[in-house]
Amino acid sequence: MPDVKLRAADRITTSSTHQNLREYARLLGGTLYTEDHAVDSSHPLSTDGTQIAEVAITPASSLNGVRIGSAGLLSRFGLRLLAFNRFEGMEERESPGIDETRLRTGDVLLVQSTLENLGELKQSPDFLILDGSIKLPRARKAPVALAVITGVVGLAAAKVMPIEISALLGCLVLILTGCLNWKDAINALSTQVILIIVSSLALGLALLKTGGADFLANMFVYITFGAPPAIVLMSLMMMMGVLTNVVSNNAAAVIGTPIAIGIAQRLGLPLEPFVLAVLFGANLSFATPMAYQTNVLIMNSGGYKFGDFVRVGVPLTIITWLVLSGVLIWAYSL
Repeated sequence: MPDVKLRAADRITTSSTHQNLREYARLLGGTLYTEDHAVDSSHPLSTDGTQIAEVAITPASSLNGVRIGSAGLLSRFGLRLLAFNRFEGMEERESPGIDETRLRTGDVLLVQSTLENLGELKQSPDFLILDGSIKLPRARKAPVALAVITGVVGLAAAKVMPIEISALLGCLVLILTGCLNWKDAINALSTQVILIIVSSLALGLALLKTGGADFLANMFVYITFGAPPAIVLMSLMMMMGVLTNVVSNNAAAVIGTPIAIGIAQRLGLPLEPFVLAVLFGANLSFATPMAYQTNVLIMNSGGYKFGDFVRVGVPLTIITWLVLSGVLIWAYSL
């Protein structure tokens, strides 16, 4: 309100530190009040009922991609922002000032609010309150959720119905019994994860249907022809490691096992080390989210990106590949 003119007896409601409030009063020539009493020795400034806490932005938060200046932290959520932290460092902004920073998953805000408001926000999907007072919930519907999960696994294990059908029925029961509401169920769906699953299944099927898998097998045999057994084994395991991060570990094992048997027979060596190389390589599924089901499951919940898997998974794959190759070469004296 840049055009408002202050007059005698006007009151301005604000909040800040004790030092700043006294400085405001001095500059404006005014008197500090708390509720209906002027601040004096009998009615000092107090912060009773308020608490400073750290608040993390969750993957399901509606504030993802919203500028801090437009987020309405105080008006919508009752949070007064004191500080902002981003683990990867502040990104460049078009204009200076923290108000122009767009919030994203993992950002941590130091805020001040009332104890009651912080307690209510713990139930919100927008924030994770890090105030050191989080208690494990004792929900009365926990037995229902546990029974549903047990039923889903039991029906699939007993081959009464496929896991995908029992899982969908379990989700429906959770929603009908109130263990899960529609909003939380919808927020749990990630378009990115769904597209990754669909594309990986399509790519694996395409490799098998078009003969791409056979082409890779023949190319590997041609390239490694005449190489020492140890190099062939290491190359086979690495090829499976690359393949399993593009399709699935099951498809990689199906493609690689006939190759391993053919190579072992051609070299006149035992089948075991080469079959084990295929199995080990097919489980080097660390470098992409679609490499294994668990990767996809944690991708959305943890707010990870494709690049996060590559940065951590590629070095882990190389280290594991070297260790397992060394063990097989030593164990079978190749």
